[in-house]
Amino acid sequence: MKSKRTHRGAALLILVFTIMFLVVVGRFLYIETTQEVQGVDLNKWAEDIRTSSYEIDALRGKIYDKNGMVLAYDRPTFRLYAIVDPNYSANLENPKHVEDPQKTAQALAPVLDMEASEIEETLRDGIATHEDEDEDNNRFQVEFGSDARNLTQKQKEEIEELELPGIQFIEEAKRYYPNGTFASHVIGFARTQDGAISGVTGIEKQMEKYLQEEKGAISYERDKYGTKLLDPNTVMKEPDHGEDVHLTIDQKIQTFLEDALTEVEEQYNPEKIMAAVMDPDTGEILAMGNRPSYNPNDIGNVENWYNDIISYPFEVGSPMKIFTWAAAIDAGVYDGSDLYKSGTYRPTEQSRRIRDHNNGEGWGTISFDEGFRRSSNVASSILAYEVLGQERYREYIEKFGFTEKTGIDLPGEQVGRLVYDRASEVITTSYGQGSTTTPIQMLTAASAVANGGQMMRPYVLSEITSSDTGEVLKEGTSEVIGEPITEDTAKQVRDLMESVVTSEDGTGQSFKLQNFSLAGKTGTAQISDGPRGYLTGRNNYVFSFMGMAPADDPELVMYVAVQQPDLEPTELGSEPVSYIVKTVMENSLHYLNIKPDKDQSPTVRTLSLPDVTNMSVDGATERLREDFEHVEVIGDGQEVVTTLPEPKSQVLENQKIMIVTDQPTMPDLTGDSLRDVHRLANQFNLNVEVMGDGYVRNQSIKPGAEIKENGYLVVELSPPSPDGEQSTEEPPPETELEQQNADLESEEAESPDQG
Repeated sequence: MKSKRTHRGAALLILVFTIMFLVVVGRFLYIETTQEVQGVDLNKWAEDIRTSSYEIDALRGKIYDKNGMVLAYDRPTFRLYAIVDPNYSANLENPKHVEDPQKTAQALAPVLDMEASEIEETLRDGIATHEDEDEDNNRFQVEFGSDARNLTQKQKEEIEELELPGIQFIEEAKRYYPNGTFASHVIGFARTQDGAISGVTGIEKQMEKYLQEEKGAISYERDKYGTKLLDPNTVMKEPDHGEDVHLTIDQKIQTFLEDALTEVEEQYNPEKIMAAVMDPDTGEILAMGNRPSYNPNDIGNVENWYNDIISYPFEVGSPMKIFTWAAAIDAGVYDGSDLYKSGTYRPTEQSRRIRDHNNGEGWGTISFDEGFRRSSNVASSILAYEVLGQERYREYIEKFGFTEKTGIDLPGEQVGRLVYDRASEVITTSYGQGSTTTPIQMLTAASAVANGGQMMRPYVLSEITSSDTGEVLKEGTSEVIGEPITEDTAKQVRDLMESVVTSEDGTGQSFKLQNFSLAGKTGTAQISDGPRGYLTGRNNYVFSFMGMAPADDPELVMYVAVQQPDLEPTELGSEPVSYIVKTVMENSLHYLNIKPDKDQSPTVRTLSLPDVTNMSVDGATERLREDFEHVEVIGDGQEVVTTLPEPKSQVLENQKIMIVTDQPTMPDLTGDSLRDVHRLANQFNLNVEVMGDGYVRNQSIKPGAEIKENGYLVVELSPPSPDGEQSTEEPPPETELEQQNADLESEEAESPDQG
């Protein structure tokens, strides 16, 4: 009986073990056949475990000015990390991981500007994970937050010299703007988020689809120590670099503008400055600037993000009279010799009285031509309300584009508001009050006056090129968007505008250029204070000027507005505006080699720079000093390689000339303009980083040092002293043009618009 039970038990156990064996063997056979466990592909899992992959950085497209100067590019920065896994060094003679957290932290702290204790704590926390039994918590490396990101090449080299085991770097790209505030509202800025760079404002935003890059990737199989296998099955996806964007902005004209804006900002501390220069024949924007401005490399404390030239509608004042007179002339209802009674005007008994800017005293009975020169509100009111009529005048306002956006290829454009329901609103619109418009609308309308009646669409995109091949992918083109007036009308209006500057009774005498005729219109507009009417006080105006030169065939059109400058009791509101206009217009026309149409001052002659290439340095120096006062030799060589500016270019006789020898060394740049710095940088392929505005005060490469191609030159700029000169050296020749004595203007007491 006992034996029988024993046999049955043994048989049962054999059966159970047999079933278990079959299950296990069956499972193994299933895994071997399907290579899968609980839905996990074992082949793929093994491949993932032994595969390393990483991204390959791609570069965002560069932004250039029209002459090829780089305005924005990706600059390499470095992110520091520390390897804390001791297994990484297991089979190596020298340690490749952090062995001494305290020593490492103390060495890194001063370079990273961090507390040593904070670094040490991060390192020890990382190392401690390897003592944890949970392998999922183990960390191979640790990082140190924002303080260890965006490190410069210099910081990286300092840390590498410390030879700290386990300290490594990852190279990353950061958007960089080498000229600081230069055209910052046009260029805009791009921000790095989650490893990707994307445009936020300006051209960086507008041209995002062209500038944007796409990172590549590479993967390969490795062993547990990170060593690539003999057959690593490498897979690579090439990075796709962004395309390059070329602007119509001209670096030299933009620099003239930036320098002038900075000077006025320093001296007058206005609420706003808005200025732009356009080529009226094409619509190209050659320069555009605002104050307050900002440095896109440092966006921590920005006063004004907006490009006011395109996004700030306001009551522009008397420059609007240009288009009121143009409408009357073009409609065939204007006779400049016709007389009217100046002083005050009341179109109907229900209307409020319109006053000329000299407290309504006027100048007696004068012609409409004289009324334009004197910026008479009464004259413009009569032309709009009586001579043209409400409907016909509105048609011209619309033809000049004041009711719609210009379509400029920049983000954030706004449009002014036409207030035009009542007779009084028609009248105030005629002299730029009540209705609002933007500076870019004003420039666009003025292009018709400068360009024989053809109104051009403003644009800033010159072309887009492939960053790989240089092939032109897209071009900006000139576009006529209207012909509001005839060529003959445009000529008559320019003649009237020129008389504003040249006539004794004109309001723009202080805007006269030295070598070029100038057609223009001044403005002193009140600032709206909402329901309370307008601000009061002699500073609470927008002082402006619309000008074009040379008057007979304009090459440049410029609009400048300065809002609420701090004026001394003896200063006129036109003074900061005229400084900007004269400085930028005069220098820009000379730079463009436009033939002067007025007698030149003997102190500012334009000369052709002789070609002294291959001459001896002594001979070249002697030859150039016959015509030029400022001649500097770069280096200790005996033979001339070239000159800066280039041989045979047109230059002012008091402009600085640099002789580049066959053994060049870094010159002393103190007191030089940014233009001179870029001439030097372009010659030697230097990467320039600019700090501040004005003229060179300090430089990173010492005078006399070797110039290394593709090296980095950092220059610190400072504005001229209040007397207009550098404290260290004479100012650049562009600032030495003799200023005309400012004539008193009758516009100062004008209300509601003062001319």
